[in-house]
Amino acid sequence: MAERYEDSYLYRLRHSAAHLLAQAVTELYPGAKLSIGPPIENGFYYDIEFPEPLREEDLPALEAKMKELAKLDQRIERSEVSREDARALILDSSIPCMGSEVAEYKLQLLDAVPEGEKISFYNQQRTDREGVQHRFLDLCRGPHVDSTKEIKAFKLMSIAGAYWRGDVKNKQLTRIYGTAFETKEELEAHLEMIEEAKRRDHRILGRELGLFMFSPRVGVGLPLWLPKGAQLRMTMIDFLNKEQMRRGYLPVVTPHLGNAKLWDVSGHTIAYKDKMFPFMVDDEKETFILKPMNCPFHIEIYRSSLRSYRDLPVRLAEMGTVYRYEQSGEVAGIMRARGFTQDDAHLFVRPDQLVEEFTLVVDLIQAVLSKLGLQNFRARVGTKDPNSDKYIGHDENWELATNAIFEACQAKGLDYEVSPGDAAFYGPKLDIVIKDALGRDWQMGTVQVDYNLPERFELEYIGEDSKPHRPIMIHRAPFGSLERMIGLLTEQYAGAFPFWLSPVQIAILPIADRHNEKAHELFVRLRDEFGYRCEVDDRRETLGKKIRDNQMQKVPYMLILGDKDIEAGTVGVRSREEGDLGAMSLEELVKSTVS
Repeated sequence: MAERYEDSYLYRLRHSAAHLLAQAVTELYPGAKLSIGPPIENGFYYDIEFPEPLREEDLPALEAKMKELAKLDQRIERSEVSREDARALILDSSIPCMGSEVAEYKLQLLDAVPEGEKISFYNQQRTDREGVQHRFLDLCRGPHVDSTKEIKAFKLMSIAGAYWRGDVKNKQLTRIYGTAFETKEELEAHLEMIEEAKRRDHRILGRELGLFMFSPRVGVGLPLWLPKGAQLRMTMIDFLNKEQMRRGYLPVVTPHLGNAKLWDVSGHTIAYKDKMFPFMVDDEKETFILKPMNCPFHIEIYRSSLRSYRDLPVRLAEMGTVYRYEQSGEVAGIMRARGFTQDDAHLFVRPDQLVEEFTLVVDLIQAVLSKLGLQNFRARVGTKDPNSDKYIGHDENWELATNAIFEACQAKGLDYEVSPGDAAFYGPKLDIVIKDALGRDWQMGTVQVDYNLPERFELEYIGEDSKPHRPIMIHRAPFGSLERMIGLLTEQYAGAFPFWLSPVQIAILPIADRHNEKAHELFVRLRDEFGYRCEVDDRRETLGKKIRDNQMQKVPYMLILGDKDIEAGTVGVRSREEGDLGAMSLEELVKSTVS
């Protein structure tokens, strides 16, 4: 079994690097107030209130101080104390970085420690050349490495604003981000990966390739899709719709807002309230909300007809745009937006159909990922946390649903990991976690088994015994969301989408104005006879500039048209990946290169 990150040496190293950062801050910026400094997935951070604003250009000097302190081989020692002694230490102004003037956040952290839990401090100290002792003490649960000398490969990355305890009503602190590794080679590799990630950043590529944009007049987290991006969306939607139609899904369309009573019944009003936009009351005193999910609408469509056991499974599918309130600091391009489109479907099945239908959904997800070229993924089963009260429904239904997911995974030979506490509030789920070209994990497609919403909405079908029975719901979204999948694919391919997915598949480049007419004739033929998405670049620019610009736009093929080509009935073909492929007839191009 793989070691958990939280149990690893790297985790302890990064935690100690955060303390080293805090020690450097207290020596360079007297009066700074420390709050928290945890390890995170790719490094660490520390949230601090500075006497004067810290700037990005201050980080090199702070990092240099950290290196100086690291080399001193300061022992990092743990001590456990009583709550009273802990308070006395925090308020002891004779200890650097302690005392009432800077203790505001540490006192709050101490008060938050549950009764009976151990209270510990970690100490780092040294004696300078003048014989003066310097001591750094921090309230911390740990764990840490044994000495600052072990912290050899680290770098401060950036600063950002962060509200104390994540609450916008509290004071905004300065968050300093850093990273640390066991060796300099690992650090350098990570920094190179970050540079590559910047090159692939979907927000930058989305703007450069004309896919989408954001406008402050429209609002945070609400993308505007430009023509090329809209074409990309339509291509993905058309592909998935065809796959779904072949598998017996029925298309539906539902409104963007609905009566809040729907979400009262489903339980979302309580469990999901923080993610809902403010409720709206109309002149008839009915309360409406922008929909945060599509489930209640699909349930109402199912309820609109009397269903027989012969009618099931009923598979309702929709590209449904939903709206969720994400804090502005959490929004990240189209990867995490406030308005996004889910490739949503809800299957209503009999108990004897559950495992088979779940397995067929997994088949669909595998087919989708294969077509998109995303082969490196793993499955994660989110189960109920028995110690949490956030879930709805009966324990026996949860057990049935969870076992059905396990059985379906085993039937597919799908390796999976179990993640307790990651279930939806109404049922367990199977998440598809994709590893991208940079080794980053993204939770994308999901499948959820739900006994609870059918019960809350009193769904029925008439069984073979002529009596009413309760169906089971399967919630599923192979993309997860259209926006997030497009963001992932943009970074995965660095904007150079596969030919079938590219917004513009072929650019036709006439060499001179006299070739424009033939270029447009070729455009019409490629579009109408072969269905290719084409553009004619008839700008009055040199051929070299046209080639460079279209290469920058990641167009898969460029067709160059000049006097000799028109006379011979050929085009000069240039590939995005392979460069100049020489002259070809249109039939040769379609047969051997593009198709």
